[in-house]
Amino acid sequence: MRTIDWMDGAIVLLDQTVLPHEVRTARVTDVDELVDAIRRLAVRGAPALGAAGALGVLLAVRQGRRQGWTDGEVAEAIDRIRSARPTAANLAWGVDRVVSRLDEGDEAIEQEARAVLEEDAAANLAIARRGADLLVELCGLASAGADAGEEPGLRLHTHCNAGALACVQWGTALGVVRALHERGIVARVYADETRPLLQGSRLTAWELDQMGADYRLVVDGAAPSLIARRLVDAVVVGADRIAANGDVANKIGTYPLALAADRAGIPFVVAAPESTVDGATPDGSHVEIEDRAGDEVLAWGGRSVAPAGAVAVNPAFDVTPADLVTAIVTERRVVRPAAGERLA
Repeated sequence: MRTIDWMDGAIVLLDQTVLPHEVRTARVTDVDELVDAIRRLAVRGAPALGAAGALGVLLAVRQGRRQGWTDGEVAEAIDRIRSARPTAANLAWGVDRVVSRLDEGDEAIEQEARAVLEEDAAANLAIARRGADLLVELCGLASAGADAGEEPGLRLHTHCNAGALACVQWGTALGVVRALHERGIVARVYADETRPLLQGSRLTAWELDQMGADYRLVVDGAAPSLIARRLVDAVVVGADRIAANGDVANKIGTYPLALAADRAGIPFVVAAPESTVDGATPDGSHVEIEDRAGDEVLAWGGRSVAPAGAVAVNPAFDVTPADLVTAIVTERRVVRPAAGERLA
């Protein structure tokens, strides 16, 4: 099934907060419900958020008509969707794309929102195939796995979740892994648990299990050490925003992987759709970093794990400088920022 879709006048999404122990869909018919689903990560991942933004405009228009909203009230509802997660470029992109057709009527609005879904599915399949070809080129299979005495095959490291769950379907970074796995050339995948909500443990591990890949979960703090020990041939991650100069904003914990990959001399590859590239953001210093609630760090399972009065710092993202990024793979191209290539 798709992670997010439009069915019978409502947004239907796979609730990612209950995976992997339960597969549950949610039917969203209200803008407030959608904003809540985005903020609590029931729907998450850059491409999926783009789809949520596009469908959210359609939802706001439909709800406004039912409840007799003014044009200003519809616009305010759309703005709340756009700003629900400020770091993710795709959310605002999806919103603005459908907003551009508001004056053309209901049919055009729905047509544009559905087009975002179809284009995302096609784009991610293209990213996966191009990224797989690139990693074979960058790593070669003759030496892959040799340091650990394993059978030939790529040993890949990924962070957070950039699979089908983060998109409409298929996936970006994990889509690349999936394409390589289908070619029979993946020896092992190391997946970071990804604090604070364990998207890697809950979501990436679930997807890897579903595809039958050999994988190991890794504590976030141990990930650079595995790279230093030559247990990894390449790092492949997604992105939430890519600045014009090639700086990459992604889930917190990505930057240490890039540093470790650079030190080890292995590829650090970012797989993301063109809609994640934000030409209006000149570099990573201009990316707004979302700070999440401290309770996500101070408590677990509803129970406090820190002393009373403790205060947490909980940034949701970090920025990896362009000179650490071996390649950015989109549905259209491969750009190599570390080699001096520009996105423009």
